[in-house]
Amino acid sequence: MTRELLNTLFVLTPNAYVRLDHDTLKVEADGVKLAQVPLHHVGSVMLFGTAMISPQALHRCAEDNRAVSFLDHAGRFKCRMVGPTGGNVLLRSDQYQAHRDPARSLFIARTLVAGKIKNLRQNVARAARDAKKTDDAESLKTCADTLAGLLLSLPAQPTVDAVCAIEGQAAAVYFASFGTMLTVPPDEFSFRLRTRRPPRDRVNALLSFLYALLSADCTAACEGVGLDPQFGFLHVLRPGRPALALDLMEEFRPVLADRLVLTLINRKQIRPEHFDERDAAGDSVLLTDAGRKIVLSAYQERKKEEVIHPLLKDKAPVGLLPHLQARLLARHLRGDLPSYPPFPA
Repeated sequence: MTRELLNTLFVLTPNAYVRLDHDTLKVEADGVKLAQVPLHHVGSVMLFGTAMISPQALHRCAEDNRAVSFLDHAGRFKCRMVGPTGGNVLLRSDQYQAHRDPARSLFIARTLVAGKIKNLRQNVARAARDAKKTDDAESLKTCADTLAGLLLSLPAQPTVDAVCAIEGQAAAVYFASFGTMLTVPPDEFSFRLRTRRPPRDRVNALLSFLYALLSADCTAACEGVGLDPQFGFLHVLRPGRPALALDLMEEFRPVLADRLVLTLINRKQIRPEHFDERDAAGDSVLLTDAGRKIVLSAYQERKKEEVIHPLLKDKAPVGLLPHLQARLLARHLRGDLPSYPPFPA
């Protein structure tokens, strides 16, 4: 199961075509074979830009419960195609009942935000310990203290909207210090403000790209255990929005995305030439094809790393964590766990 969950086929080549050949997926472009992967090695398929897939391959993926996701050149999610809805209908009924109960929704929302703030604070505290300048270390310690204060204020919040406001404050404080965690020259990578649609600088381009990948993984995790990814507790319900997947994603943003962004930049694995600055497109900044390949490779390698799950007391690949957390959330909704335990960094 682990192998299936960890292996994603990313297709970035413009106009590439994925087709089915017996029990193998073949990727071709301009008559040249780019890759050939046995189906039993593929957990999901992600197509970027103008990459395409044959109807036969799409049907086979649906039959085998392999998701096929479509993203644009910038990595923004467009749609996801899966087979028939599975899972226990009683679990989804429990999920809907929990959403209709204001007290339970508030309890779950507080827990989700608490998990996110703890992981944000862990990133900042780690950067403070590694900071070479005294001023940077003090600034990051102040940020960590502020996040700790916001975390302590969560239990007193009376509504989900109030909890969301605390989450927003935590994100603002965290991103105000994010640039301090970068150790490369500011003319190469600088960060002042979180911007998206479109991202306005190189750091934001990296964050948006990884958040899109993480969103797809969390959606798959929810569907894999039989939860409705559209029906969340923290994010507002909107047509086509995977609210529950976004809920689950919050605790993983610092762990799987933000920390990888810092690593790629500070270790100079990603460089300014891996970005395309488009003045005519709203001053947007996007990763180049070469840049996307570097990030995708690093993301897959990160997902293969093993960590000790604090509740299960056992090693698990990082890529499996959203699936494990989705199962724990399902157990809480069924009444098997008194609360949902978010994953700490």
